[in-house]
Amino acid sequence: MRVVITRVTAASVAVDGETLAALPRPGLLVLAGIAHADSHEQLRAVAAKIWSLRILDCERSASDVGAPLMVISQFTLHAATRKGRRPSWSAAAPASVSEPLMERFCEELEALGAEVFRGRFGADMQVTSVNDGPVTILIDTENWD
Repeated sequence: MRVVITRVTAASVAVDGETLAALPRPGLLVLAGIAHADSHEQLRAVAAKIWSLRILDCERSASDVGAPLMVISQFTLHAATRKGRRPSWSAAAPASVSEPLMERFCEELEALGAEVFRGRFGADMQVTSVNDGPVTILIDTENWD
């Protein structure tokens, strides 16, 4: 699983000009990509890490202040760009695997107490954010031991 977490003062997601969700106050924008071998245990661990990371003002976490999270599925985080000019996304899990895992990831965050806003899986989304800091963190479970 690859996740890019950005501290934001505002974020929203729209599809076909219709706003699906908008954060009601400052929080975190979470772009998440599922790989073939990702497990429920990894989803749970990443959710716990995001919820407890002390990256908000005064070294507080989202759990400390009840900051909302916007989770956007983004398979392109698994782009392989080493060869040629056309990225390969073969490391990204197919929709039949990744969609239920993405929902499970959001449920894991909610079980921790997070207020989670979602994009629409597989849709051409327009994501708008106002980065705060900027603070952007990358988590890649492939590098976790």
